[in-house]
Amino acid sequence: MSGIAVSTTINGDAVEFLCQAEETLLDVLRDRLGLTGAKEGCGTGDCGACSVIVDGRLVCACLVLGAEAEGSSIETIEGMADGDKLHPLQEKFLEHAALQCGVCTPGFLMAAKDLLTRNPDPTEEEIRFGLAGNLCRCTGYDKIVRAVQDAARVMKGA
Repeated sequence: MSGIAVSTTINGDAVEFLCQAEETLLDVLRDRLGLTGAKEGCGTGDCGACSVIVDGRLVCACLVLGAEAEGSSIETIEGMADGDKLHPLQEKFLEHAALQCGVCTPGFLMAAKDLLTRNPDPTEEEIRFGLAGNLCRCTGYDKIVRAVQDAARVMKGA
């Protein structure tokens, strides 16, 4: 296959792939690299289901070209757990039943991780603002907010 050669780091591992100029990072992650955690909800950056962290910045993978990943460090939901040990956010999402169909959950988890990295002790308002780029059609958001609050407490104590 001809295409653009890209070298990047994904979840701490060096990765090389070929992609077409018009291919999004979301398509590369899902279709070329088998990292299917990020979901395409809208394809326009409005829902957050495809949220990943690129060079320490939360982005919608549907709005980034795969070729733009050259030299970047990317974190996806697949890298959140440490082997079989879930990240505190993942544990609290389960404990608080902060998910239903699960399509939006990886994006919410990545957005929450980004938020807690920048602000380890957010208020409820800051959590709601920090997650505002992620949409869920199944929940009322309260369980998600409570899970993030609880995870923040656990992470501060760790």
